Amino acid sequence: MDIEARIKRRQRRNGEPRLIQDYESISPVVHIEEPADRGPVLERLLDHLDPVFDGQLPPNAYVYGPRGSGKSAVITALFANLEQLPTEQQAIIHTTTRAQPPTSPSFVYVNARETASEFAFYHAVLDSLVDDSVPEHGIGTETLKSRLHELVREQRTGIVIAVDHISEPESIQAPALVDLFAGLPSNVSWLAIGRDDPSATELTRYTAESISIDRYQRQMLVDVLMTRASNGLAQQGLDHSLARHIADWADGNAHDALAALFIAAEFAEERGQDRITQANVDAAIAEVPDPCVSLGVVLSLPTNRQAVLRELIDLEESERSSVTATTEAIASVESVDLSAGTVKRFLYEMAESGVVDRVEATVTNGQGRPPSRVEPRFPATAFRRLYDLQQ
Repeated sequence: MDIEARIKRRQRRNGEPRLIQDYESISPVVHIEEPADRGPVLERLLDHLDPVFDGQLPPNAYVYGPRGSGKSAVITALFANLEQLPTEQQAIIHTTTRAQPPTSPSFVYVNARETASEFAFYHAVLDSLVDDSVPEHGIGTETLKSRLHELVREQRTGIVIAVDHISEPESIQAPALVDLFAGLPSNVSWLAIGRDDPSATELTRYTAESISIDRYQRQMLVDVLMTRASNGLAQQGLDHSLARHIADWADGNAHDALAALFIAAEFAEERGQDRITQANVDAAIAEVPDPCVSLGVVLSLPTNRQAVLRELIDLEESERSSVTATTEAIASVESVDLSAGTVKRFLYEMAESGVVDRVEATVTNGQGRPPSRVEPRFPATAFRRLYDLQQ
């Protein structure tokens, strides 16, 4: 979060004590610099990456585990630290490169949810390697690839790329990722991070190792919640017993646990409380769908689709009685600035990818196919606050 946002947050407090001190610290879509209780996982990843400390590239690897097991938290924290290894300056045509180490590869993290196209992927990799921003318009994919190849050729020690969230509905699929990797220079190695079992993805045909990340154990998840709460809430804002209750319910899923904490804190904040109560937690847990779509997926959608979802979650029940009624209600909102046809298409596309559900009505008039309504597959309160904070 930037300085301006921090100042505005404090201005909103109006000098009164607030339960939520820092939304970012309790956000289920923000990874902290030091993931709690993930030392063994970090050691396994460092064992695989050990050649980089001798100036060599590690082999390709596939990192996998269930949703909410902390894959992204560990990888982003690890790569952020590896990027700080000693550096020296090099050059590239039309750009200013970041300082690069004479004895260590460069490290690049790519979020596949935000780089599903070939252009977006190569743009993200190149943009991570240079100081000057790479233009998003007026430049073609082949030009990006050419510049990337030229830069990587000058990187004598090569590049290690981590591509996260692969094979999700709105992200890069495994076969496409194989093709993208094939378009990279030879002195590049990669880590692909996903949920599929190694036997179920073709990526393992091109890797030397598969690294499993298991669900959080109960006490680990309690530590995660208490660490986040101590950083983001007022003192004693979350009781240890409530953290245990959330962890028991979440069953090792850190995303859902953090979503419940975030929602509970929001409920308590709305009521002017100075701490989270059992009632807040129970109401928060009831709001998290099962199964739940990751809020990171929702907040990675194009801006216009997020705007549609923002209006969807605030509709009255009568306005959600059918897809047609929902479409008309959302399209009538001036700030959305989309036609009814476009809104309906977005809703159908997001239903196809699982972000929302089309739920068939249980009561009909006996004529024709029963209408269906649209229900979000993500916690509305958390999305509402996170969406509004980024506006």
